[in-house]
Amino acid sequence: MSVELNFQDSGGSGTPLIVVHGLLGSADNWRSHVKQWQEHRRVVAVDLRNHGRSPHADGMSYGEMAEDLLALMDRLGIDKAHLLGHSMGGKVVISLARLAPHRVASLIVADIAPQKYGHGHDAVFAGLRNLQRGRPENRREADALLAEHVEERATRLFLATNLERDASGGLALRVGLDQIEAGYEDIMLAPAGEGAFDGPVLVLRGGRSHYVPDSALPALREVLPTAEVVTLQDAGHWLHAEQPKAFQAKVNDFLAALSA
Repeated sequence: MSVELNFQDSGGSGTPLIVVHGLLGSADNWRSHVKQWQEHRRVVAVDLRNHGRSPHADGMSYGEMAEDLLALMDRLGIDKAHLLGHSMGGKVVISLARLAPHRVASLIVADIAPQKYGHGHDAVFAGLRNLQRGRPENRREADALLAEHVEERATRLFLATNLERDASGGLALRVGLDQIEAGYEDIMLAPAGEGAFDGPVLVLRGGRSHYVPDSALPALREVLPTAEVVTLQDAGHWLHAEQPKAFQAKVNDFLAALSA
């Protein structure tokens, strides 16, 4: 059964751009980009299940998350959309494109390949569990609890976007951490569906990221044969945050060419 996702809709006409965040992210992370894109088109930013303000539910398979997104498109009366997904969100939009290609005008995939990945979030989960147990009263305390397991300050700041005040006035996580951890093996898998998506595709990757190495490109092109692969040289995995202007420009140019 699909989950009724939380979303932010700029309104407007034309083929919408739907923006899908990565693991432990949310629609809120994309505010600055949405503000720019909505000047030219309708933009819908979503919270995937167990993320942001969307409901918590068991199951983190790409088939389930793609069905959630399709259900949202149906609810909003969106017949066809441009889909942009970062990391885990990239696998979600690839899954939707394979399962329902007639609903997809184009794909923009940010720093992920359609393949299985190894475990890489043990320290992050340990830090979040430590934060849960510590029940911090402010963000300084929250950062200290995360820092016992997560060394990189940028990662801690990103994780802290999932904090909100609870009924007692302290800070608590809004993500469904139990469900995400239980579904982590599925999150690491390749996208759902079979075969290739033959529509227009832009793949943006970070030059300092290990997620889409050159060795992954042959397999990527089996799933996304028309993909234009663009590297943002000075960016890592969070390329949209590290190189926001370059990221926006590449997306704008790609979408403008489709409407020319």
